[in-house]
Amino acid sequence: MSDLIEKLNWRYAAKRMNGELIPEDKLNNILEAIKLSPSSVGLQPYKVLVISDKALKERIFNEAAPQPQIKESSHLLVFAVWEKITADDITAYMNLIASTRGLDVTSLEQFQQKISDSILSRTEQVNFDWAARQAYIALGHASVAAATEHVDSTPMEGFNNAKLDEVLGLNEKGLKSVVMMTLGYRDSTNDHLASAKKVRRPNEEFFVTI
Repeated sequence: MSDLIEKLNWRYAAKRMNGELIPEDKLNNILEAIKLSPSSVGLQPYKVLVISDKALKERIFNEAAPQPQIKESSHLLVFAVWEKITADDITAYMNLIASTRGLDVTSLEQFQQKISDSILSRTEQVNFDWAARQAYIALGHASVAAATEHVDSTPMEGFNNAKLDEVLGLNEKGLKSVVMMTLGYRDSTNDHLASAKKVRRPNEEFFVTI
């Protein structure tokens, strides 16, 4: 068994955490993996809030997500999608490509026009749903990266998005929360799933080889 598969078998969605802090280098590696995750046309139309403040996590627990991992985690990651995608956003992305790769930004005009025609012709809701899918790709990378660092993680969708957005002031930033992830270390004593076998469908029922 490869080291990666071994770590993924170790990984599970921890239901209780013990409050121990993650070393900074491990956290940074997880965040870097998120940043390096694939994103359609490379736009990355979301932000990731990295929350360690205990009082803020307590407020999130009380007002938006009453799950114990929120308070017991080392860090809480909130994936928040751009509410709207504008022509200025695409222009800023072209400038970033040009500066990163040492290009004349005018050489990207055809690419800019192509993605502008695609993205800006769609409704805001279609773009939001598209952007949310990009954030979920990043969430998957975060889960795998955490496992390779031997850090527990718990993806979370079951929270009050509107209330979380209010608590974090996301509306004023043009953002909307779509999913969260807690990072920390499992509390094996109080989490009955810590030693449970992972349940997955067998290969012959899950994969279709064509």
